[in-house]
Amino acid sequence: MIDTRVCRRGSDDLSEEEKIDSMLRSSAGDNSNPVDTANNEILLLSGGEVGALLEGREMEILRVVRLAYEAHARHETALPFSTFLRFPADDKNRVIALPAYLGESFNVAGIKWISSFPNNIARQMNRASAVIILNSPQTGRPEAIIEGSIISAKRTAASAALAAQQVHGNISETRVGLIGTGPINFEVLRFLLAAQPQLANCVIYDLDETRANRFAEKCAAEFSNLTVESALKLEDVLRSCSLVSIATNASRPHISDLSVCPPGSTILHLSLRDLTPEIILICDNIVDDIDHVCRAQTSVHLAEQLAGERSFIRCTLGDILTGAAPARRDADGLTVVSPFGLGILDLAVSSLVCSLARDQHAGTVVRSFLPDAWA
Repeated sequence: MIDTRVCRRGSDDLSEEEKIDSMLRSSAGDNSNPVDTANNEILLLSGGEVGALLEGREMEILRVVRLAYEAHARHETALPFSTFLRFPADDKNRVIALPAYLGESFNVAGIKWISSFPNNIARQMNRASAVIILNSPQTGRPEAIIEGSIISAKRTAASAALAAQQVHGNISETRVGLIGTGPINFEVLRFLLAAQPQLANCVIYDLDETRANRFAEKCAAEFSNLTVESALKLEDVLRSCSLVSIATNASRPHISDLSVCPPGSTILHLSLRDLTPEIILICDNIVDDIDHVCRAQTSVHLAEQLAGERSFIRCTLGDILTGAAPARRDADGLTVVSPFGLGILDLAVSSLVCSLARDQHAGTVVRSFLPDAWA
C-alpha cells in the first residue's frame, strides 16, 4: 500500500507535484498493510468513508492515475480482460469484473466488481454500484473491501482530465462541453477545474432536460466561479467547445457528424459507444489499452470490425505520458480519446485510499475475517 504520510508538508522548497511524487516513490517496496493479515483481519471502507478520505485530493488522484498509466506503458502490470456478466433478454444491464495487478511503487493486486443498471436512475438510485477487493501480492490474502463506485468515478474523471492536459494542451482554453449530465461528467468537471483552473465556462447537454437542470444546480452549488450554459442540441455543444467530454448511457452509436467541431478539438469519449465507427476512422485516435478497447462493441471495436485492422489507433495515453508518442497527430485535426477504463486505475486510487485510512484510523477492521490456518 502507498504510504501518504510523507506527503503531509515536507520541505517548503518542493512543489505539490514533487511532494506527491516523493510520497509515491518513497513507498516502493513498502508492503505495509492497513490491517494485520497475520491475525486474519480485513479492512472495510464504506462509500461515505471513501468520499471523505478523497475529498479535495484531486491533484493526488491525478498523480497516482498518471503513475499507473506509466507503469502500464512499462509493462509493470498484469491486466486480464474484463469479464462482462449479462442477463438473458437484457441488453442494458451488466456487471463487470476488472482484475488487475499494479506494480512499481504500488505493488497491489485486486478486482473491481461494478454493475451498470441504467433503469436505476428512474428509481432515484445510482446507475452504477461497485465493490473493490485488494489482495496481497505476497500471500494472495484479501486485505481490504472498499466501496468502489466513488473510486471508479474519480479514476475515470482523473483519466479524462489527464488526457485533456496532455492531448488538448490549450492553456488558454476557458470552455468545456459536457454531453451527458450524470455523476461521471460531474466528476470530470471537478477534475478539469483542478487541473486547468483557467476554465470558467461549461456548456452542457442531456436528453433529459430535468436532469440537465439538476446538474446545473449542483454545479452552481459546488463550483461558484463557473458559468454553466444549457444547450438545446448536442451539436451546439460540439460547435461551441473545442474540449468536450461525452459520458452517456448510450449502448449504440448516435453521433455521426463532428463537422461542426472547431479545428483542434479534443473529444473525451468516456462512454465509448456514442461515436459511429465511420467517425472514429477519420479521427486521430488515442486509447488507454488497444486490446481492451477493441472489445465489447465499443465504437473503436466497431471501427476495427469495419476497417479489418487497428492502424487507425495511433497510440495510447501511456505512450504520450512516457514520451513514446506525440500528444496529437496535428494541431488542427480532431482527436478522440477513448479510454476503456483499466482496473489498474482502480487499484491505484484504492491504494491511496487505504493509506489515508491507515493514517486517519478510518474504516472498520474486521478481526478473524479469514479462518485460521488448517495446519
